[in-house]
Amino acid sequence: MGIIYKPIDVVEDITKEEFYTKYLKPRKPVVIRNMARNWPAYQKWTLDYLKETIGDIEVPLHDSSKADPAAPINAPATKMRFGKYLDLIKEKPTDLRIFLFDPIKASPELQRDFIAPKELMGGFLDKYPNMFFGGKGSVTFLHYDIDLAHIFHTHFNGRKHILLFENKWKKRLYKMPFATYAMEDFDISNPDLEKFPALNGVEGIECYLEHGDTLFMPTGYWHWMKYLDGSFSISLRAWDRSLAVKARSLINLTVQRNFDNLMKRLFKKRYMDWKEKRAIANAEYALKKNRPKRSL
Repeated sequence: MGIIYKPIDVVEDITKEEFYTKYLKPRKPVVIRNMARNWPAYQKWTLDYLKETIGDIEVPLHDSSKADPAAPINAPATKMRFGKYLDLIKEKPTDLRIFLFDPIKASPELQRDFIAPKELMGGFLDKYPNMFFGGKGSVTFLHYDIDLAHIFHTHFNGRKHILLFENKWKKRLYKMPFATYAMEDFDISNPDLEKFPALNGVEGIECYLEHGDTLFMPTGYWHWMKYLDGSFSISLRAWDRSLAVKARSLINLTVQRNFDNLMKRLFKKRYMDWKEKRAIANAEYALKKNRPKRSL
């Protein structure tokens, strides 16, 4: 059977009422084709433009190697001048990625190039946009965002392959304890189901983004992303109205993250080995109990 994927809903445009009823309220992903077509960034944002604008700054880079047990989550593998990195992903495949790049901090004028879709919903964190860059073939590991925001993820300059999963599948996805990411020992796009049997029967959503496409990812959605070309995206974030979601976000960002980093520093590999064992045990138990129930 394997993992069961269904295609994502795709719309050209959408009204506030349709967005709320069909996607925000039921927390269902959707791709909106035309949302970014009226942004200045739609025409302006190329690799050459960004190199010319902010190419001299130094940026941290991440790769696909398994995380250091003693390092905090998202610790970079190396650093490079931004313009040199953009030349690299333009010229050839690489697994090096830029994660959580702040365009406003790099160049405040870039903020004028994109527009949060406040006509669809409120709660946008205008001061905290994030950009992501990747070379052809680079992969963002399977995770959900720790702050539990709703995300409007707009892609530029190429194509991106994305797999999405509701948070209810977290145990079957081998979620690591005290973290918002899965074990790094399997490729969710082509998993070994004999070694990771709990993935068998998990339901997901598959989509592909091209230049100017915007993906709405509701709060708590797990996502895996692969850059099919050297390209980049910007994520605009908005709070969910739920006080419970906001409280869980605060706990994730403070208590959970600090506890996890402390345990890594104190116990290093022993702690990570325990986390992996618990992730496997939790996944196998969920599979045995047939949790959660399939909806397809």
